Amino acid sequence: MEDRPYVLMSRDEPSQPPASTRLPMQTEPTAITFCREVLPAVSRTFALNIPVLPRPLDTAVMVAYLLCRIADTLEDEAHGPASEVLLAELARLSTLPAGWEEDARRFSEEGARVLRAQAPEAEVRLVEGTARVLEALALHAAPVREHVAACVATMTKGMGKMGDKGRASGGGLGLASIEETLEYCYYVAGTVGEMLTRLFQWYSPAIAERAAALEPRAVAFGNALQLTNILKDVREDLERGSCWLPRTLLAQHGLTPEALLEPGNRGEAMKAHGQMVAVAHRELRKAFEYVMALPGQERGIRLFCLWPLFLAVMTLRKLYGNAAVLERRAVKVSRRTVKWVVASTKLLVGQDAALKLMFSTLTAPLPR
Repeated sequence: MEDRPYVLMSRDEPSQPPASTRLPMQTEPTAITFCREVLPAVSRTFALNIPVLPRPLDTAVMVAYLLCRIADTLEDEAHGPASEVLLAELARLSTLPAGWEEDARRFSEEGARVLRAQAPEAEVRLVEGTARVLEALALHAAPVREHVAACVATMTKGMGKMGDKGRASGGGLGLASIEETLEYCYYVAGTVGEMLTRLFQWYSPAIAERAAALEPRAVAFGNALQLTNILKDVREDLERGSCWLPRTLLAQHGLTPEALLEPGNRGEAMKAHGQMVAVAHRELRKAFEYVMALPGQERGIRLFCLWPLFLAVMTLRKLYGNAAVLERRAVKVSRRTVKWVVASTKLLVGQDAALKLMFSTLTAPLPR
């Protein structure tokens, strides 16, 4: 499919604007440039795979991801009533209502003000640049804006609902059950899987024809990546006063979230961790089915999905049975592994049988 130019239109204009409203290919709006500059600082993974998407899908996904990352930053770094108010305002601003430009500037200032002092510098810069990200969203076609706004609305509403459940409260740290952990994953990541599927269908008629196979698996694609992050960041989350693991599962091993990091509990803690690795593995298998349902000719879109999926597989392999995940040493895949995943999937992107063999081989050591 040919590259498409950026589109400038007001919120009331049709999704297919006249040629006079289009920017020349060589011109990039400053709002898009800001998004490109901030993306690598807040996500190495998405900075790696978004550029393989065709235009204008690449910028649509980039802007959507950054708005979701702003929501994630507010949830993590601005606890309490201020977080809930700002999340609701972000959802409203994502619809680009009348007067959004001035409201977005106020939001950027207030959002940066309420972030905790330890918030990562790159995420502070992103929140400060919310108005620029919304300006970039406004450049895209109406269907893109609608899909992104719908995702942000569902995500922020869910964050408001789930946010305090995983933090110290009357019931203690942790979520109540595996079902509640998966519900949390849906709001912060499964919604992204749904949005990506809608954007892919908007861009590609061939993908739209496969909606029946893709849509039931879209949530699992997001959930799998989020569960992997939760399992990788157990200690970091606990040290920040959060836990997204289910209390019922921990209780089966005589544990509470508060006692999870105690050295004397390592054996039982790793058993519980292993059970959650099995849940993540289950979601990854559904996510792989999702990727296999994408048409082979959409190589860029397939690679965009294959890279984080296989990196999640390699991360789970490294986490499974590794007690270092509960210690201060970070457990993450090496740059060499990242390069191998990128090179291998580029070579095999259109070869379904080879990809299936690669996936089954790499996931073989993981628990079911």
